[in-house]
Amino acid sequence: MVHDYLLLTVGLLLAVLLLVMVGQKLKISYPIFLVTAGLLLSFIPGMPHIRIDPNLVFLIFLPPILYEAAWYTSWHDFWRWKRPISLLAFGLVFFTSIVVAYFSVAFIPGFTLALGFLLGGIISPPDAVAATSVLKGVKIPKRLLTILEGESLVNDASSLIVVKFALAAILTGHFSLQEAVGDFFLLAGMGIVVGLLIAVVVYAIHKYLPTTPSIDTAMTLLTPYLMYVGAEHFHFSGVMAVVSGGLFLSYRSHRMLTHQSRLQATSVWHTLIFLINGTVFILIGLELPIILEDLENVSKTEVILHGLAISLLIIGLRFVWTYISAHLPRLLFKSIRETEKSPGWKGPFIISFAAMRGVVSLAAVFSIPLLLTNGESFPQRSVMLLITFVVIMITLVGQGLLLPFVVKWLNMKEIDGVASDEEQLAGIQLQLNKTTLNYLSKKSQDQLVENRLLTNYKASLENEISNLEEKVSSLEYDEIENNDIILFHQELHNIFTIQRNELARLRKEKLFSDEILRKQGEKIDLSEAQIT
Repeated sequence: MVHDYLLLTVGLLLAVLLLVMVGQKLKISYPIFLVTAGLLLSFIPGMPHIRIDPNLVFLIFLPPILYEAAWYTSWHDFWRWKRPISLLAFGLVFFTSIVVAYFSVAFIPGFTLALGFLLGGIISPPDAVAATSVLKGVKIPKRLLTILEGESLVNDASSLIVVKFALAAILTGHFSLQEAVGDFFLLAGMGIVVGLLIAVVVYAIHKYLPTTPSIDTAMTLLTPYLMYVGAEHFHFSGVMAVVSGGLFLSYRSHRMLTHQSRLQATSVWHTLIFLINGTVFILIGLELPIILEDLENVSKTEVILHGLAISLLIIGLRFVWTYISAHLPRLLFKSIRETEKSPGWKGPFIISFAAMRGVVSLAAVFSIPLLLTNGESFPQRSVMLLITFVVIMITLVGQGLLLPFVVKWLNMKEIDGVASDEEQLAGIQLQLNKTTLNYLSKKSQDQLVENRLLTNYKASLENEISNLEEKVSSLEYDEIENNDIILFHQELHNIFTIQRNELARLRKEKLFSDEILRKQGEKIDLSEAQIT
């Protein structure tokens, strides 16, 4: 039995790697390609049916996905755009749940208001990984990307809390809006408290105890689970705990981790999250046979039509909510008009279109129990399974494939006048070099004369500062076109290739230690990573 599970796991991971490579060759975002491939693979005769265990997704997969997303989210940008993020992550989730609830009662036979709220909570949160993966390689304003990533961080918590209350109402037959609102803020707020408390302890361990890069990396892998399980143990929001704790530690990572720990942990995390996301998305496609098996006495065509209608409904609701939340506060408050530039119509359009459902929705719908407390079958469970799957396919595959073309068609420029990545990197390096030169200038002349290495380093800094000042000035006045930057980077790639070939030649001649040559190769890798 163990060997069968191991073989299935290895086969699944190998399939993910091969399919991602095929998707890259076809220039299709890997979440879209893996879901579609999983769907096609599920119909192959003899293919084993794999049922997603919600506990596996919520406990094993969700914490590291959220933690990694929080780690790479800028707290400054997150707080700056807290209003649109909150309106989408909380307001839109509740708005969608309410409208879907009443729509379901009106058009789907046998649906009650509580079942409608349950379905609305399940399909309301967009998937963080899908949006960022699809938008990778497509230029959109930093403001929009920050809002989308911030929304995806928080909306899982609000949607899962809606699902929790809706399930409780169905199972117990009791629901109080006043109690639900109070409990919502309690669950979310205390989840944040638990996450921050654990983050403070983890920060102290990293900073004050004699850790190594391997210990630090292992601790980063354990941290999201400590936060999630700790909060869920007290029946608070594990999602909010991981997000808040991740943001706290990310902001202070330079104080608690050495450069070796950061480099090692980054490599490990990139690989881990890639495998988790790939596995999750291919599992979504493989779930269709399981879902269809549960629909024995129900018209599948009718349920699919309901799924299409609800998909169009939630897409339309997002457009309405996004445009209202983007422009209404500006009309009501003069302070917002004075401090923020108008988002126009293109920005809200991209945010509205980039809302693809994914693993959280599927895990939430599979978490619906098979039976009620009285032993009867849970009403409409199989119908909600297929509707959720249809919504995921329409939004993830349909909108996901169209999103890059929509972004290119809109051709939206940076809203807030944010400098290009190239200009910012040059500006940061210039400031670092000036700080270093200022430090060296305070050294006595005798120290510099005695240490020729320091003297040469100071001279190289002065020369590099002059070059960087010219580069920043050119970039600021648009004297360097984007094609020139691309050509410059291509030449740097060629230079790094030549340097690696030279290292290989030196290794063959055995003039230098392999260990030193390897370290020099790592420096070249880091230099190339800066322009990748």
